[in-house]
Amino acid sequence: MTTKVYKNLIGGKWVTAATGKTFLNHNPANVDDVVGEFQASGPEDVDRAVQAARAAYRTWRLVPAPKRGEMLYRTGELLLQRKEELARQMTREMGKVLSETRGDVQEAADTAFYMAGEGRRLFGQTTPSELRDKFAMSVRMPVGVCGMIAPWNFPMAIPSWKLFPALVCGNTCVIKPAEDTPLSTFNLVELLLEAGLPDGVVNIVTGYGPDAGAPLVAHPEVNAISFTGSSEVGRIVGQTAAGNFKPCSLEMGGKNAMIVLEDANLDLALDGAVWGAFGTSGQRCTATSRIIVQKSIAGEFSRRLVERAQALRVGDGLDEKVEMGPQINQQQVDTSARYTAIAEKEGARLLTGGRRVEGMEKGFFFAPTVFGGVDPEMRIAREEVFGPVVSLLECDSFEQAIAFANGIQYGLSTALYSRNVNLAFKAMRDLEAGITYVNAPTIGAEVHLPFGGVKQTGNGHREGGTGALDFYTSWKAVYVDYSDRLQRAQIDMGE
Repeated sequence: MTTKVYKNLIGGKWVTAATGKTFLNHNPANVDDVVGEFQASGPEDVDRAVQAARAAYRTWRLVPAPKRGEMLYRTGELLLQRKEELARQMTREMGKVLSETRGDVQEAADTAFYMAGEGRRLFGQTTPSELRDKFAMSVRMPVGVCGMIAPWNFPMAIPSWKLFPALVCGNTCVIKPAEDTPLSTFNLVELLLEAGLPDGVVNIVTGYGPDAGAPLVAHPEVNAISFTGSSEVGRIVGQTAAGNFKPCSLEMGGKNAMIVLEDANLDLALDGAVWGAFGTSGQRCTATSRIIVQKSIAGEFSRRLVERAQALRVGDGLDEKVEMGPQINQQQVDTSARYTAIAEKEGARLLTGGRRVEGMEKGFFFAPTVFGGVDPEMRIAREEVFGPVVSLLECDSFEQAIAFANGIQYGLSTALYSRNVNLAFKAMRDLEAGITYVNAPTIGAEVHLPFGGVKQTGNGHREGGTGALDFYTSWKAVYVDYSDRLQRAQIDMGE
């Protein structure tokens, strides 16, 4: 079977990389299955894409925002029409089960519909002037060419979080998808083109971070950068962007805690723990990687969680009966194995998992893993694994649970399981995170709410909701003086 070759999209044309190099995209459930061959781009390719976006910006910014929104709405309709096909292709390139990839496509469609409406709601402000016969208002302006670096775990939803608000605001884009999952970004952008997006408004450059991502961040004609990935890479991206006074949105790591108190609905909490810890094979920035359980119920909760983890059906995500797919690549499997060894050396008890799944050597399958007896100072309780690995910590009280949850460098998502409404509101107030759930797991963002974290999870910007519009626009104050005379604010005080 001939492997399909995918080219970069630059200025509306599909072109090969100037480097002349390509790379293969493999199915993580079976490495013998080659999804496609993609361009291994370099700085010259990035520059060509940026120049194409710069040229397209001159006319795209003048397209009325409601018309830009209508293109997004048509894209959302196309996503829903082809949802099953797109989901199956995503499972093949990324590995997560079909129910999750269908949700990934649905999230892109939801984002399209939401941001389409913003085309008629890009509200500014009108305000009284302090001077007579003078009008004052503020309006949103596009920022220009936006560079985007997307991760592999949500290869269609997260590009939609970046592209759709940027487009409705009048910006043009150059996106570099993750080298492990470029196909889903191609599929998304092809639907945008089908919906009427003009040439050059969105450009795709594939390749590796140092060769294509770094030149995109550093390019002097890129006006803003949106990055989702690890905190280590995000720090470099942020420092590079800051050196050029370039706005930069960083969405990075997490070590998310779920607190389970003794009055919780234990069955509900266990459902949330399994979904939060092992959904997407734990490869979510919002994954439940720490479960802080009150001591009086810790024994029962631990026993039942281990039983549930051992019962999970692991395999190829294209099989409807499978509940957890592979990790994305060998590096992620190695990371899960390395943290298993670190945890055992530090004294944590391996209750289940901690190894590759036997009999599935052609894929990157790591068993659902649960550690007990975890101290909050252990590395397994503080550092992101990004795999199907969850730690159980015991607490004496609600106050201690909050202290454990907050005592790390990350602050993305948190959850509390309790029937006590007073404690629920205290948790909403006191947990140091960008997201807090009550009686729900740490995963499951909705597109009309802001998404992002605090501390070393992010740098204050938000994706989703109107927070995304704040990043992809700049404010302009406009004054119209119709007095027919010089009036000086703060000096001529008027009558």
